[in-house]
Formats: sequence, C-alpha cells, structure tokens
Amino acid sequence: MPKTVFHTATTINGFLATDDDSLQWLFDVPTAGLEQGDLTQFMPGVGAIVMGSTTYNWVVDFENLMEHPEKWQPFYGDRPTWVFTSREQRQVPGANLRFTSGDVSEAWAQILASANGGDVWVMGGGELVGQFIDAGLLDEIRLSIAPATLVSGRPLLPRELGTNDLVLTSARQVGAFAELIYEVRR
Repeated sequence: MPKTVFHTATTINGFLATDDDSLQWLFDVPTAGLEQGDLTQFMPGVGAIVMGSTTYNWVVDFENLMEHPEKWQPFYGDRPTWVFTSREQRQVPGANLRFTSGDVSEAWAQILASANGGDVWVMGGGELVGQFIDAGLLDEIRLSIAPATLVSGRPLLPRELGTNDLVLTSARQVGAFAELIYEVRR
C-alpha cells in the first residue's frame, strides 16, 4: 500500500530554512556516511513528489536548473512532480512538472494516480505538509535532524500534533544526522 510521506531535514530546534528560505545550514553539515541514509533507500519507492512553490523555486535557483535542466533527472527522474502555487512558475525543460493550486484534497486523486502505486513524497514546505495533515492524507514523517540550530526561520510543521497522533517506528544515526521515522495516526 503506497504511503504519503513527509521526508525532510530539520535543525535540532525544528526549522526547515532560515527566514529568507536559505538551506545553507544544511549544506554546512558534514556528508560523510550519508550514502547509508534513509533517502537513498526511500527514493526508489517514490512514485510522485509534491512541493510548494517556495521549495520549487529554491531548487530551481540552487541547482541553476533553467540553465542546466539536465541536473533535474539524476535526483527527480521522470517522477511526476506536483508544485502547489498561486502564481505562474518557470518550467524546467524536460521535467515532469504539474502546477496546481487550491486545496490538496482537490488534487489528491490525480496526485495518487500519477504515483502509479508508488509512495507520494511531500517534500515541503511545512505549510503544505500541514494541509496534508489537515486533510488526513499524511501517513508518515521522516526526519533527518542535523546538528545545527537557527535563531528563527521556517518551522518544520506549523501544526499541533500530540503524542496520540505520532508513533515512533525507527531511530538511528546516519553520519552527523539522527533519522527518526514517525507513523501519523489518522
């Protein structure tokens, strides 16, 4: 049974990015040992990716994808990638992108069908993941906790989930990161 999974890296104190959406804190973490990480094992089972426009634009700019669209394929492949946005976006040439707006529950049937039996990776940001939680569509949260803190920034998940909502199913060290996997009870 395919799952809908929020898989992300976060600081120890629960931020995804700085106030200006920078992820430099993440790229400052040593990468030794990450080849054994959860993302390497997770990606083959992903059938579709969902992200917000801030995440999409950060990826496009960070990877300079408008000038080097070939950088899309090695990580994202041909997977359908859904971008929730309220404005027109740049289209990375050759990427299987689907731009949509509105409530996630309205697009859910199409997203699930596009995953073709694979998992749906809700990449971020936090508010978009919150909408999946609100709609009862999120099955799992996978966190890679980095040895870093930020004074402020974009919160991991701007929703309240209690101990009855989450069940820890796995915890391990991968390089400098702590990986935690939680089942989301609906």
